[in-house]
Amino acid sequence: MRSETGKKSEDAGHAEPKTLEADVRRTVEKGEDIQENVRRLTLTALGGEPLDLEILRRTMSAVVDGARDGIQQQIQETTAQAEMSRAKISQAVAGLDSALAQFAEASKLAMEEAAGQARKFSDEELARTRDGLEGLERLFLDTLQGSASTADGQVGDALRDLAQHMERNGTAVGGQIKDALETVGRQITTVGLIPFESGIKLAVASSDLIRKIATGVITAMIDPDKPDHSPKKSDD
Repeated sequence: MRSETGKKSEDAGHAEPKTLEADVRRTVEKGEDIQENVRRLTLTALGGEPLDLEILRRTMSAVVDGARDGIQQQIQETTAQAEMSRAKISQAVAGLDSALAQFAEASKLAMEEAAGQARKFSDEELARTRDGLEGLERLFLDTLQGSASTADGQVGDALRDLAQHMERNGTAVGGQIKDALETVGRQITTVGLIPFESGIKLAVASSDLIRKIATGVITAMIDPDKPDHSPKKSDD
């Protein structure tokens, strides 16, 4: 059965950082299905957004700060409650990591879908996507460290320990980025192989088209039990 937080997850769409932060805080305080609910909340917030590092930074900060605030009081009580709080924030960060990995996967699948519609990509679009993917894991780890630096006592220690553990052992999003960058690399090679006046006329895959496809993929990831969310192929 889905939790109340999970039930509220509709199609992917924009969520204000403060709203997201409050939702994550309540999820962590409640303590039920934290990883899954944070994953859903994050993907819902990112749905329809471009692969833009500033937007991603705000979303990550909202999630991490919400999780941090959700354990702030409990972690200062008994030893047993402190350990429970550490487990809660670990689950929340794992949910964020999973959501970012799926966001990277959606970007990759959107490019593959657009290429399957006989569309080419502009140099600018490919460079923007590559740069966004390359910076995503570092931004995630920096966000954890940044939130830790502004937190007091055991909360800050918990976040620093998580960041250091992920730095050493890797993240889910880092693994997915490698796969996504291979797709971008293939498209860059393809663009370079098509002469400018070769007579091959391919429709350009715009940012809006790629975002539309990615939104459909993300919506399916949020609620995989729903019927087909994928956008229909465009004739444009």
